[in-house]
Amino acid sequence: MEKIKKALERAKSDGSSANPVDVKDRKTLTSKADDSNLENLTYSQTRNVSLNPLHLEEHRIVAHNKNNKLSTAFDLLRTQVIQKMNENGWRTLAVTSPGPEAGKTVVSINLAMSIAQHTDKSAMLVDFDFRRPKVANYLGIELEKTINDYIENDVPISEILVNPELKRFVLLAAGQPIKNSSEILASKKIEKLIHEVKHRYKERIVIFDLPPILNTDDAITILPKIDCVLMVVANGMSTQHEIEESIRYLPDTNLLGVILNKSDENLKSYY
Repeated sequence: MEKIKKALERAKSDGSSANPVDVKDRKTLTSKADDSNLENLTYSQTRNVSLNPLHLEEHRIVAHNKNNKLSTAFDLLRTQVIQKMNENGWRTLAVTSPGPEAGKTVVSINLAMSIAQHTDKSAMLVDFDFRRPKVANYLGIELEKTINDYIENDVPISEILVNPELKRFVLLAAGQPIKNSSEILASKKIEKLIHEVKHRYKERIVIFDLPPILNTDDAITILPKIDCVLMVVANGMSTQHEIEESIRYLPDTNLLGVILNKSDENLKSYY
C-alpha cells in the first residue's frame, strides 16, 4: 500500500491530480428524456433479467445487498463520485486499471449498482472491454443481443439494453471478444453510441468498463470521448513504475481518483 501512495504522490508532482480512494419479459424506458421522476421509472421494451444472489456473491458483487457490510465501501465511493461529477457537469465515467486482474470490472458493477440505488440518479453500465468482456458473466446473465450486434448488424441500442432487477440500473453488454477492438472504439459508430447513452437521460451516470491501460491502446483510444476516469489499483499487484506510467497516459483526462482494491485493511463497523 505504501508503494501505491508513493507512486501517486510522485505522479501528482509531475502534474497529475489523482486523489486516492481506498475501497476494499421484455420490458426501452417509457419515461421521456426528462427523468426527474426516477421513482416512477418503468420499462416497456428493455429486457428484464433476474440475478442469482449466490452467483453475485461468488463474483464479489455486493452493492445490491445492503445487509453486506462490504456494500458500504461502494456507497462511500458512489457519494464521492456523484459529488465530483455534479460539480463539473459530467455524465460519463470510465473505469480502468494499469494491468489485468486488478478488479476493475467488479468495481464497475458495484459502483453502478450503488448509483442506481441513489434517489436522484440512474446508472448505465457499458462493457467496453472488447478483448475480454466479463460484465455479463460476473452478473450471471444470458445475453440475447449484445454490443456486437450493434457494431456488426446495426441493431438498435434499445434492443440490446438489459435491466438486471435494480430499478434504475441498465446494462449494455458485449458478448464475444471483438476483433480490431481499438479501431472499433475509435469509430464513428462508437462515438454515436456514447453520445446517445450520455444525452438520453440527464440524471443518468454512464459507467464504461475499459481494458487495462498498459496492455493495449484500447483505453487511451476511447478516453478522450469520456468525461472522467477512475483507476483501479490492486494492492501488491502493480509496481510503482506501472502506476506512474498509467497516470502519465492520462495528461488530458479528468482523473477522478484512484481506487485501492484488494486492500488488507479491515473494515470497521459503525457500531
